[in-house]
Amino acid sequence: MILIAGPCVLESRENVFKIAKALEEYNEDCTIDFYFKASFDKANRTSIDSFRGPGLDEGLKLLQDVKDEFGYKILTDIHLPDQAQSVSEVADVLQIPAFLSRQTDLLVAAAKTASVVNIKKGQFLAPAAMEHSVKKVLKTRGFDGEATYENAKKYGVWLTERGTTFGYGNLVVDMRGLEIMRKFAPVIFDATHSVQMPASGEASSGGNSEFVRPLARAAAAVGVDGYFFETHFDPSIALSDGPNMIQLDNLKTLLKEIQAISLI
Repeated sequence: MILIAGPCVLESRENVFKIAKALEEYNEDCTIDFYFKASFDKANRTSIDSFRGPGLDEGLKLLQDVKDEFGYKILTDIHLPDQAQSVSEVADVLQIPAFLSRQTDLLVAAAKTASVVNIKKGQFLAPAAMEHSVKKVLKTRGFDGEATYENAKKYGVWLTERGTTFGYGNLVVDMRGLEIMRKFAPVIFDATHSVQMPASGEASSGGNSEFVRPLARAAAAVGVDGYFFETHFDPSIALSDGPNMIQLDNLKTLLKEIQAISLI
């Protein structure tokens, strides 16, 4: 089982290392393929005054320090094609944000690196449309054949479900999409962003973390390759996405539940 976990954005060094330390047991679990996640820049914050992170240079140094200290594989977002190569020198997985999931230049730049490319499904896209994004990566990596689960896995392409826009300021998860996308790529379920309530006039996005558990359990019942949880020791003070995060203390119980469901 792939597990992607960590804070939404790189905060202080103290906070990042505190969260990273709490996740050690998952990296040591031989049944889990663990990736530490944090963004060096949240380029799509609602307000220009919102905290974005330390930026590329400082952020990569901090992620490298986490990697060196704990031996973690790293996943982080890129927003511009010219970030891909330098970020791939630290990150094992380059994540394409949902709003950028169709940006050809960004996908091609990521595909030219040695990192796995994790493409978040756009909130505005039908699940089947993500096949075209997968093909952009496959073709760049020298494979011009059919986009299938096996081919995407071989060439290092994942898809992540994070909910679909439903009216103003809300997201819903269509569980059929997990099955549809899994025909042409390994699928990660992002349980924490799926309960986000995107800003619709407010200065920041809201969320409802009480629904993380039932949605993750539902995804396990459908069948996915992994899970994405933004975590924090105190979501109430997180500098980004606090309302939809789960507390670190709750992660262990939730993982046991979804692992048990996956075995049924």
